Amino acid sequence: MSKKLWKAGNMVYPLPAVMVSCGNMERPNIITIAWTGTLCTNPPLVYVSIRPSRYSYDLIKDSKEFVINLTTDKLAKETDFCGVKSGRDFDKFKINKLTPIKGDFVSAPMIEESPVNIECRVIEIKDLGSHHMFMAEVLGVHVDEKYLDAKGKFNLSQANPICYSHGTYYGLGNSLGTFGYSIAKKKKKRTDSIGKRNK
Repeated sequence: MSKKLWKAGNMVYPLPAVMVSCGNMERPNIITIAWTGTLCTNPPLVYVSIRPSRYSYDLIKDSKEFVINLTTDKLAKETDFCGVKSGRDFDKFKINKLTPIKGDFVSAPMIEESPVNIECRVIEIKDLGSHHMFMAEVLGVHVDEKYLDAKGKFNLSQANPICYSHGTYYGLGNSLGTFGYSIAKKKKKRTDSIGKRNK
């Protein structure tokens, strides 16, 4: 199999497509972000990387707060709009008929229609070049109760989350296995010894 060499660039795909809400309840805004992810488990740390020219950059830099809102197939159009249009010119909540709701820890609103809202407070900003990374501590996570089963387990797959790859949004598709399935021991079939004796 032959390989073609390309110039150095970002090729880690797919990525989460999230709507990051910022500002406050009086003047809320949303920016769609693909450069986002987990930094650490304990303490819980995440990041978003944003170009300084973006309207949301200064909102987050000044307030040191934002909310990561996970997206679904039903929110795909709104997710795209919030990534290509500027909050300088549009009220993205109003145009997309999204509902800003107050969180418990930050002044930035959460998006009610999102299945998961992650309240974040910035602890450090790193100038990395074209983008600046906002490293943030997770203060609280809100989940939509309709995706909780009887045992309290959260089933995000039922919300049909989406991801982003090379300019295209995708659904996540079918589950291929759970963490550790490649080394899990196969369960032995139970033998009914009483049934054997009675045969």
